Amino acid sequence: MTLEKEINQRKFRNEYQKAGINLIYTYNWVTEKIGKIFDEWEITSQQFNILRILRGAGKPLSTLQIRQRMLDKMSDTSRIVDRLVKKGLVKKSICKMDRRLVDVVITEKGKKLLEKIDAYDQQMDEILMNLTEAEAKTLNELLDKLRNQDPIVDGDT
Repeated sequence: MTLEKEINQRKFRNEYQKAGINLIYTYNWVTEKIGKIFDEWEITSQQFNILRILRGAGKPLSTLQIRQRMLDKMSDTSRIVDRLVKKGLVKKSICKMDRRLVDVVITEKGKKLLEKIDAYDQQMDEILMNLTEAEAKTLNELLDKLRNQDPIVDGDT
């Protein structure tokens, strides 16, 4: 179904406006689809992202290091980590090298949860399976190009 039909809009001002709205709409659509996968374990995609980062690091990370690696740069990493601590999926301790920092590590419970979720990798991939591999590669290149442009500075036109 075309974007126009999905959001009940007759036309767009131009292709740039349509592309911007399409990105927002598609982001929300993908987030909802993936979110449903995590519902079974009562975690959010942000919590999953932090668990994945910690498992991949294999060593304690500060909340600043976690934030730098997160997909959602706008999230409140400390708050999300605290929720994971309450669930027993991560633990925090004072950093031995710098007592002003807190080290975060994934617990065995967190690792076991990720192992269960790993079984759903194929289901997550299927969200984009209507694209060929070449189309997925082109989409990745286009999104990288979009994200890596010079930022618009106030007053620039």
